[in-house]
Amino acid sequence: MTSSPARHKTRGFSLLELLVAMMIIAVLGTLGFSQYRKHSAQARYLKAQDDLKIVAEGLDQYYLKHGYFPDFGSFDAMIDNNSSLVKESLIKVGMSAQDPFGQPYEGKSSKVTYDLKCSGDPNNQDDAGPILRTPGDVKGSSPVGNSPKGGLTPGNDMPAGNAGTQK
Repeated sequence: MTSSPARHKTRGFSLLELLVAMMIIAVLGTLGFSQYRKHSAQARYLKAQDDLKIVAEGLDQYYLKHGYFPDFGSFDAMIDNNSSLVKESLIKVGMSAQDPFGQPYEGKSSKVTYDLKCSGDPNNQDDAGPILRTPGDVKGSSPVGNSPKGGLTPGNDMPAGNAGTQK
């Protein structure tokens, strides 16, 4: 009893079938990885927007409470554990001085205004460029296609001038 050649060929996959299957898996993996990278960059950009929003809202709350913004020469001074924003629980303790892209946040404030800045994604300045926050104004592009620039409408999250100070 010898086995017939036709029966022997149906027992496994041919080399060509295995190569086609591996190519399909490779293409799907490449597509999945590129989408992962895109969404990861969007998440980092949104995190940077959130960090600046937290500090800006802390400065706004300080303004509403005291009638002026605190004097800070740098972003590091704003988030320091000994800063008035942290001591009055207006921002969370232990905020990072670097954005999710590894670059330092920039910021300063005086009694009448403040400026906060994130340089954005260094690899994609067109879609995720710089984020700027000043009292009553937010500038920056949003990586999430259908939201307004900066993700927020200007003027809705900050008192302008002497608004809110009644004594």
